[in-house]
Amino acid sequence: MSHHVPRFADLTAPEIASLPEDTVAVLGLGAIEQHGPHLPVSTDYVIAAEAASAAVASVAAAGTASVVLLEPLAYTKSDEHSWSPGTIWLSWDTLMRVLVDIGRSLSTSGITRLLFVNGHGGNSALGQVASRELRKQFGLATFFAHLSVPPDQGGSSSRADEHGLGIHGGHGETSMMLHLRPELVHQERGERKVPSHLTGYQHIGFGKPVSFGWLSDDFGTDGYLGDPTTATAEDGKARFEAGVATLAEVIVEASRFTPSA
Repeated sequence: MSHHVPRFADLTAPEIASLPEDTVAVLGLGAIEQHGPHLPVSTDYVIAAEAASAAVASVAAAGTASVVLLEPLAYTKSDEHSWSPGTIWLSWDTLMRVLVDIGRSLSTSGITRLLFVNGHGGNSALGQVASRELRKQFGLATFFAHLSVPPDQGGSSSRADEHGLGIHGGHGETSMMLHLRPELVHQERGERKVPSHLTGYQHIGFGKPVSFGWLSDDFGTDGYLGDPTTATAEDGKARFEAGVATLAEVIVEASRFTPSA
């Protein structure tokens, strides 16, 4: 059963001005970027947009917090995939200005709480910097969430046999797209692309104490990392629904969160 999604863009200006002070505005951050030969370039956008919408609908139906859904951003910081056809990316300073300008506009509209739902790991560091900038400039309470924390940022790996390296077009993303947009997935074109030699480094690597600057064609894996061959729609449905349930809890917490005791 689908629930009504309270969309910011569907409200009138006076309706927006009269939203409760603890209303959480939710902004999905997607990406349009190469995801190998088996997934569409819209993968991160679809996952972020669908997750944000489903979580907002869940909270609105339960009445556990006041929440509005902003239109998601499709084009973000995808420069690690800039070598590939199909990738449309904003430079880091352009995206920073976009996020700051959106925050400024929301503040003018009376919104005081903003939750980013990020579907692309390449946005994370910049999103955290933007979150602090929005806090400093406009007094917004800002929060930065993922549907699931990427393995290269300390999250749990989709599958143990991906060794924490299934970060782009691997089992997890392919499974979720088989659930959300199966008609766009060409699983038969995907192969296992796990650069397992990286496990030989103790300190440097994904999810390790020392990070490294990388482009997605650095690994010799055709631009994707992980094992899409093991993906299933059933696993994608379970991952998506678990992530949405957590995001719904995050929205409720964000509506009342305060750093001070």
